[in-house]
Amino acid sequence: MPIEYEKHPLLEACLDIMEVPDDVDLEVNLYSHAPPGGSTGTSAAISVALLGALDLLTPGRLTPHEIAALAQRVETEKLGLQCGIQDQICSAYGGICYIDMFEYPHASVSQIWLSNRIWWELERRLVLVYLGRSHSSSEVHGRVIANFEKHNADKSALEPLRQAAQNAKNALYRGDFEAFGKAMADNTDGQRALHPALISAEAEAVFDLARRHGAIGWKVNGAGGEGGSVTILCGLESEQKRSFIQAVPLLNPDFQVLPIYLSRFGLRQWESTAFS
Repeated sequence: MPIEYEKHPLLEACLDIMEVPDDVDLEVNLYSHAPPGGSTGTSAAISVALLGALDLLTPGRLTPHEIAALAQRVETEKLGLQCGIQDQICSAYGGICYIDMFEYPHASVSQIWLSNRIWWELERRLVLVYLGRSHSSSEVHGRVIANFEKHNADKSALEPLRQAAQNAKNALYRGDFEAFGKAMADNTDGQRALHPALISAEAEAVFDLARRHGAIGWKVNGAGGEGGSVTILCGLESEQKRSFIQAVPLLNPDFQVLPIYLSRFGLRQWESTAFS
């Protein structure tokens, strides 16, 4: 049974699962440009960061994979939420990860190493659009899972998502942005086929606007549904990207373009040293 925490459930659950000694006083500072519930994995990033810091206060050391697994358990076991694994893994490992979930919640992880040329060009072309309101992905997860738990449920609907991930990986290794954009669009179509609630009317409106400004890829982040965010892969011309960014708030004043930075690093742990 999930535990009822009082003020900050996610933070309290992290403290609980790490079994921090009772004689330790903590002051935790958290900040992110990403809005809460924006489908960018902020809760997982916070869990991974806090668990990584608490790891320095307890005997032994955890690997990034162990911390990712622990962060996932915080949400499922301690908070009783439906939760995937990719957000925690990406936060812990950093970079671009190819994740093979062979048996939930267990997965193998391969980091995709790209040349600076491909990495920087990908970063230049990506646009992250927040759709103006947060969402709870656990509810959407529950609806999709309920469909698959029905007797004799057809699991073939998941195959397009698996294939899109493989195609995206291969496209990145080749530096083929057209193919990578198609993989993003194929993933979106696969999500739409799983459940109509996964692709909102707001997301569709942003996708349409992006296509009119030369975009070659579009994808709902996270579980989809109402609110959250979407990622757009723009074409070669920077002018079209700038025009799209300027048009986003005209489409809906609540929509917001958020900064994107592709970090090659995941969890980093260190002890601060006072400098004179």
